[in-house]
This record gives sequence, C-alpha cells and structure tokens, in this order.
Amino acid sequence: MRMADCGLRIVVSIFLAVVGHGVVRAETIDRVLAVVAGQLITLTDVRAAIDLRLQTTDGAADPVRAVLTKLIDRELILAEVDRYAPPEPTADAVNREVERVLARFESQEALEAALARSGIDEKHLRETLRQDLRMRAYLDQRFTSADDRRQALVSDWLAGLRRRAEIVDLYLAVR
Repeated sequence: MRMADCGLRIVVSIFLAVVGHGVVRAETIDRVLAVVAGQLITLTDVRAAIDLRLQTTDGAADPVRAVLTKLIDRELILAEVDRYAPPEPTADAVNREVERVLARFESQEALEAALARSGIDEKHLRETLRQDLRMRAYLDQRFTSADDRRQALVSDWLAGLRRRAEIVDLYLAVR
C-alpha cells in the first residue's frame, strides 16, 4: 500500500469516527439567491425589501423573483455609483427618506416589527436609504432627458450593465 493511500485512509477514518460519534445537523442560516459582481443577495434581503416596502412586487405571480430582479439591478447600479461617486446626500435628505418609509407603516411599532422580522436595524435601513439617494442623484445626473425617453435610456443602460456583469442567479436552484 502506498503512503498516500495510507494517509488518506487515516484521514477518512478519523472523519468518519468524528461524524459517526454524534449526529451532524446542518442549519440553514440564509439562502443566497444571487451573486452580483461579488455581492450576495439573500432571501433575507428580498424579504426585507418587501417587508419594509422598499421595493414593490408590481403584482407579480412570483414576488420573490420580481424583487430579486430589482435587487440585482440595484447592485449593478450601486457598482456604477461607486465608480463615479456622486455627491453624498445630506443628513436631512436621509432623514426625509426614513420619514417616508415610516409613513408607509401604521406606527413606529409596525416599522420596528418589520425591521425585526428582516433582521436589520435602523442604522442598516438608513444606509440603504442613503445608497438609494446616491443612486437617484447619479441617475438624475446621467439621464437628464424627459420622463418618457429617460426610462427607455435607463433600461437600455441597465441591460448593458447586466450583459457585462458577473451575475450568478441561484433563485431557480433554491426553489
């Protein structure tokens, strides 16, 4: 018997002894639904966007798919925003966005319950809203044409980002 085979058998024997000694249980912490340019998008991210009403499902038959697609696009846009660094939003602007989110809920307690379900805190929410403001500023600066033409231009630009980006969409694999 070769030395490598002997070593491999020893390692496998030790592994089986350890595993066989107790029951090994895997616990799912979260499900990764997509990887966009190295950034993970999890099922928790999608549920948080829905629960906090940051993204709409637009009445889609599969709300998770609809919001996941929007979060993928969001990551692509954020990567561009980070490359070109538009001005930071003011604290007042972020506060106004937080107030707009709060206005979507019946009470502060309802918002806090949604945050708790999502596993994020107000600091994380504020950061998300700050990023959204940066994205808006970037898009406003880049696409200044009228509303009808603007949406078509943004859609074409985003399609180009999707073609060039590294996107691993795992949603169908975890369903």
